[in-house]
Amino acid sequence: MTAKVTHIWRHPMKSHGHEAVQTVTVTPGQTMPGDRVWAVAHEASKADGTKWVPCVNFSRGSKAPDLMAISAKLNADLLTLTHPNRPDLTFDPDREQDVFLDWVRPLMPADRAASARIVRIPGRGMTDSDFPSISLCNMASHRAVEQKLGQDLSIKRWRGNIWFDGLPLWEEFDWLDRELQIGEAVFRVRERIVRCLATTANPDTGDRDADTLGALNSWGHQDFGIYTEVVRGGVISVGDKVIPL
Repeated sequence: MTAKVTHIWRHPMKSHGHEAVQTVTVTPGQTMPGDRVWAVAHEASKADGTKWVPCVNFSRGSKAPDLMAISAKLNADLLTLTHPNRPDLTFDPDREQDVFLDWVRPLMPADRAASARIVRIPGRGMTDSDFPSISLCNMASHRAVEQKLGQDLSIKRWRGNIWFDGLPLWEEFDWLDRELQIGEAVFRVRERIVRCLATTANPDTGDRDADTLGALNSWGHQDFGIYTEVVRGGVISVGDKVIPL
């Protein structure tokens, strides 16, 4: 069976939007270009932009489900965010933080730490993993979750970077510590991705409307997708084969 890339997504601001792309050039030891470039630290966070810190330091969809309904478009230094309940916002995250903080405030629950500042680490996307990762997700596994729940789900719930189809569900878990070639690039599979409440929120509305975690736990785990690291750089595109080496 042959797996092929069906979608490539980047998320310019961690937990605040998603953007589809057709092709991307990846670099060894780095995150996907344009992915998790910025992250939004909350008022209780110790993140100062000098080093990677865990996701508990940031405003995120697991605590504020309305954030899941943000879409993003990155154009050079400008980021455009859209949300069904907010006017479109185009701004420079490095220079116009207050504009963003005013825009996002109505989307944050009153009982959660408020968004306080945008942080950025040059050359290091703020991934959930403690190493610069690119996530891969299996369409067959996604369809299995849909079938388990008896409802259609957007793949945007999982915030994966590279989606592929053509292999059985959960086969990606057998790739741990192996290498994969996609287009010109080679990836090493490092970890399974343990999922959180963010995936229960609808990325079109921001409403929690699917027990994705309950569905996953019916298989005896709460994992969906895999974290990889780039070991050989190059261009990858939608339609490329995914080849375990």
